[in-house]
Amino acid sequence: MESEIIVGLDIGTTKIAAIVGRRNELNKIEVLGYGRSESIGVRRGVITNIENTVQSIQAAVKEAEARSGVNIRTVNVGIAGQHIRSIQHRGNMIRRNPEMEISQDDLDTLTSSMYNLAMSPGEKIIDVIPQEYTVDGEQGVKEPKGMMGHQIEANFHIITGQTSAAMNILKCIQKAGYNVQNLILEPLASAESVLSDDEKEAGVVLVDIGGGTTDIAIFLDGIIRHTAVIPFGGDIITEDIKSGCSIIKKHAEDLKVKFGSALARENKNEEVVAIPGLRGRPPKEITLKNLASIIQARMEEIIEYVYQEVKTTGLEKRLIGGMVLTGGGAMLKHIEQLTQFMTAMDTRIGYPNEHLASTVPEEITSPMYATGVGLVMLGLIRNEKIKSRPEEPKETPTGKEKTPKPPRKPGSGKGLVDWFNKFFEEGIN
Repeated sequence: MESEIIVGLDIGTTKIAAIVGRRNELNKIEVLGYGRSESIGVRRGVITNIENTVQSIQAAVKEAEARSGVNIRTVNVGIAGQHIRSIQHRGNMIRRNPEMEISQDDLDTLTSSMYNLAMSPGEKIIDVIPQEYTVDGEQGVKEPKGMMGHQIEANFHIITGQTSAAMNILKCIQKAGYNVQNLILEPLASAESVLSDDEKEAGVVLVDIGGGTTDIAIFLDGIIRHTAVIPFGGDIITEDIKSGCSIIKKHAEDLKVKFGSALARENKNEEVVAIPGLRGRPPKEITLKNLASIIQARMEEIIEYVYQEVKTTGLEKRLIGGMVLTGGGAMLKHIEQLTQFMTAMDTRIGYPNEHLASTVPEEITSPMYATGVGLVMLGLIRNEKIKSRPEEPKETPTGKEKTPKPPRKPGSGKGLVDWFNKFFEEGIN
């Protein structure tokens, strides 16, 4: 049976992509339509111009609407940027009625309580992800639902970000005429679309090289262990080419995409490309070896940052799955070899095609769309979780059953989105 339709909106530094999808009867993601527009108002994953971003969002979504024939009202949007950080926290809860089985409602209550943690001024919790549970001292429980127990404890991976940066994303989408269903960390979305469960179990580093940022997510034993955002991406390589070769940005980007390589030794000195001269000036000749040297220098810096993040977790020797590179920057030639050489970790390029139906347009299987596809997948997973919850009797202090509440609407319980909606409504009234 086909699932409901979900829209993923990836607001990147170089592009804004909207993907309309649903899960088909074979459990694959069927892409009904997609749209893409140039991202004008975003810098390093953070919105710097509201009006320009609103126009880009509308252009991408309208193109997706035209291709899919779907009237889009609600989107699942990604968030990234240098302001994102992750913390580990342990929470616990004493159950009032330990004779009853542990329910999903108990686990939700424990998770929701993490949104009340005190944060630094100007910072808010974006997402809370349970890692593993302890029930009455029994550690390493991955799924405590249905067990008996008096005390539940859990380790949580808590993702925080600047309130203003997140509010600007939500405000842009609202101004564009859409509602936000879920606000999802982009490296988690990319990981969902390009990593296998076996890789997450064995231990793997997901590296999503975008235009303005490089996002990292580290998994081990099937659990998210660390997330980070590095404020460098493909755009800074383009800037290096522009200044190193004394050419305009458009030509620098074209050079990078068509002829760029992350390893200078793979190019010969006699391989030359001519760039059109500006207004009557003669063409400029650039050797591909020189071009690759510029790219390699910056890529080495980005990989070094990534490896430092891995080392801070102390897990580098346990990550059997190595590194998986995705995002537009992963399409650079020889980037696998350079990464493997610098980190001594097995490396592959992550394509989102494993989870996609065979009918999807070939363009969507590119690493460039990994985040957009992942946003659709996580949107579906979160919706399905909410819909699959049975109406469970609530415990009361007297032990009597209360009338069950209807399942929560998709998107509720997502701290920041609910808080924004409440803030916005109060601002109107």
